[in-house]
Amino acid sequence: MKLKNIILFGIATVALTACDDLFEPALENNQDISNAYNDPQFARGIMDNANLVLPYEENPTNMTDVATDDAVINDNDNNYKKMASQGIWTSQNNPINQWETRYHAIQYLNLFLEIADDVLWDYSSETLSEMHRDNYKGNAYALRGLHFFYLLRAHCGLVNGELMGVPIHLTSEDAASDFNLPRNTFKECIDQIMSDFDEAMKYLPEQYGDVSEGAVPAKYAQKGGTAEEYNRAFGKLQRGKIDGRMIAAIRAQVALFAASPAYASAGAMTYEQAAQYAVASLRNIGGLAGMDPDGWRWYNNVSMIEAFGYDDPDPEEICWRGVVGDSHNLEESNYPPSLLGSGRVNPTQNLVDAFPMANGLPISASGSGYDPSNPYENRDPRLKAYILVNGEKIGANNTPINTAADNTDLDGINREGGKSTVTGYYLRKLLRDDVNLNPAADKRHFGARIRYTEIFLDYAEAANEAQGPRGTVGGASYSAYDVIKAIRRRAGVGGTTDPYLESCASSKEKMRELIRNERRLELCFENHRFWDLRRWNANLNEPARGVRITASGSGFSYQYFNVEDRTYQDYMKYGPIPYSEIRKFSNLQQNDGWK
Repeated sequence: MKLKNIILFGIATVALTACDDLFEPALENNQDISNAYNDPQFARGIMDNANLVLPYEENPTNMTDVATDDAVINDNDNNYKKMASQGIWTSQNNPINQWETRYHAIQYLNLFLEIADDVLWDYSSETLSEMHRDNYKGNAYALRGLHFFYLLRAHCGLVNGELMGVPIHLTSEDAASDFNLPRNTFKECIDQIMSDFDEAMKYLPEQYGDVSEGAVPAKYAQKGGTAEEYNRAFGKLQRGKIDGRMIAAIRAQVALFAASPAYASAGAMTYEQAAQYAVASLRNIGGLAGMDPDGWRWYNNVSMIEAFGYDDPDPEEICWRGVVGDSHNLEESNYPPSLLGSGRVNPTQNLVDAFPMANGLPISASGSGYDPSNPYENRDPRLKAYILVNGEKIGANNTPINTAADNTDLDGINREGGKSTVTGYYLRKLLRDDVNLNPAADKRHFGARIRYTEIFLDYAEAANEAQGPRGTVGGASYSAYDVIKAIRRRAGVGGTTDPYLESCASSKEKMRELIRNERRLELCFENHRFWDLRRWNANLNEPARGVRITASGSGFSYQYFNVEDRTYQDYMKYGPIPYSEIRKFSNLQQNDGWK
């Protein structure tokens, strides 16, 4: 842990503006913490250290999806590949380790919260100084809760059969601190996370945006605060930072996590409560009526992306945006090699098979119309939107991609080591269709940290478990059935009647299966599947499958095969505490099964 008195860090030289993607670290310098009281930029830099290490990854080559049955990666040095298929996951070699980074962030946030009230945030006005202080304190509490959540998700687990969390640190530490602390219970950790979010909401607006005179919140207006001052502290230039809408969504994520089968024994949250938290978040967009009709393909909505300004409100689908900027990194990593990409993330046959027919029936269902000799036709439109299948086109020149085994081009399965597909499929989701890598040309991309579609799916899952497919929770006028119907309909699945959905509408078990599958499809390649399988106590060892396509007469033949086995042990639904920490601290107990 960092020491309290003298801190070495890079201070983010950001004006009092919005997006964390604008952060540019300044020169490192050693300063005593007392300098922060009269230097608001220095003080803010302490908190920004926690902001800059938030664990959001928008390139799927660095996501856990490739360690599941949804995808593999053609990079043999990838740590998730080694973890999933080679059994190289230990407490000393842990690709999902969050311990050091999250605790370092929490240390910075604790230190910041201890000094925030004594910092002179603005010399020109006491009220403006208070506004800035409230903004930063609210963000600090929210960030601490968020870092604790990611720490807990990666390291909670059973200890002698009891679900335990992580040690809770609420004060900054120095050389005299006692680091040999026992773990708090899982429930205590969830309670603390929610408490931090509650505290954050005392300081933050529901949404950043400029106001006119007369609309300044009474808290500041009664002290003489003006609209100009309020807009400096909470106006549109702050968009991209954590606000009340984001906290509501994160609460829903945490609540569903805690209510799930792998954690329910702790009694930290019920499905009823999880549904209520999701409803509270969805009220911010008007409930089901606020579902974005194009939300399932936000990443390739070119007109929206190109017109977006950094101080604009987020689009309907996005609760918390990630990086918005010009690049070609995603395409360089994941385009097929014939287009000068590295073809890194390869969707599996498992995931392809999970997409239903356009009529909504699973491909295995009687009467679905699935044609094994023409397997990609009349399917759920999300299949070809998210996965590049044989014969489909992509790139600035609308190039058809041939993934067949007897194709002599670079794009054929296993044609070029480290670049060609190993499953017979390439990634399409998250990529722009119109990028040219020869010569390389940047295009604007719009990252998403939290999508409202995820929160709708959170509600559907929790409401179905609490009240069944057609029950409502938390004052909502819509049920799990209504949510899934809307999600499928906007993607063009199920037609006007959606007979498969109707067949699930009277059974919690059937609706559970459908909800989980819709979540798999809608959130694929967004770093959810790895964690979802674990919280559901689901099968972690489904082999990742692919397809060898060869010419056969005027068509193709399809041979399916296992690409990678998964080698997880039962206890690996929970991650380990780092071995180095267990060795150092006698009061810190390891999760069952881990050494």
